[in-house]
Amino acid sequence: MIEVFKTNVQEAEQSNMIVGKLLEHFPDSIINFDLEDCDKILRIHAAAISNNKIIDLMNSFGYQCEELP
Repeated sequence: MIEVFKTNVQEAEQSNMIVGKLLEHFPDSIINFDLEDCDKILRIHAAAISNNKIIDLMNSFGYQCEELP
């Protein structure tokens, strides 16, 4: 399962920190950002993903995040 989210993450340093924190919650996932995309895409590939938990975690880190259809 792959989920895609729009974020407001701007810097590679920020994205690296976020990936590390998300991997603590979803250790068997593949997580990356596409900061070149206008929506600053966050992609998560995992067997099971809780979109609400991802959004809540991103918000708790101080970033906006919304699920893309």
